[in-house]
Amino acid sequence: MTNRRLWLIDAGYMYRGQSYFSREYSIDYVKLRNKLEAETPIWRAYYLNSIPHPTPESQIAFYNWMRSAPPQGPKIITKLYELRTSEINELYCEQCRRKVPVTCPNDRAHRLSREQQKGVDVGLATLALTHIENYDTLILSSGDSDLLDAVEYITEKNKRFELLVFKNGVSTDLQCRADRIWWIDEFAHEVAREARVMS
Repeated sequence: MTNRRLWLIDAGYMYRGQSYFSREYSIDYVKLRNKLEAETPIWRAYYLNSIPHPTPESQIAFYNWMRSAPPQGPKIITKLYELRTSEINELYCEQCRRKVPVTCPNDRAHRLSREQQKGVDVGLATLALTHIENYDTLILSSGDSDLLDAVEYITEKNKRFELLVFKNGVSTDLQCRADRIWWIDEFAHEVAREARVMS
């Protein structure tokens, strides 16, 4: 009996997860894929992220490495979305129950903005649904409850659902629907990227 597995990775979630785990910690995706494939091969893997424009050379090199086949890279398809910047001049105060102005403490004339990841959640859900006839198990590296409807749909179609996540920041709605949870914290040392030695 086959078990074709689709692995979907939310880059923003994984970055935050490894930062919460340890400021110095970084995942080696070749090692992480090898860990997952110790039992059964991965049919296909996707890494979704929002990136700034222009994209730094170091990020471009990382995405090229992610797409590289073994033994050089982890052979993960990258889907990249534009990082959106929006201006901030007010926020909602829960105690006052109204929007209040926000200013820079250094100069009121400074423009405040925030970068927002756009498209990644929709991309993850779309991949899970469009490939539904091609896999038996969905492995999700995301903790976002926005994906709950897609997860419920695939589990109702008798697909197996697994999480590959850090213990911090994972929706309990996703946890209770998972057939298996791979807690990265428990084997983090096995899949850590080795620090580069400066020559």
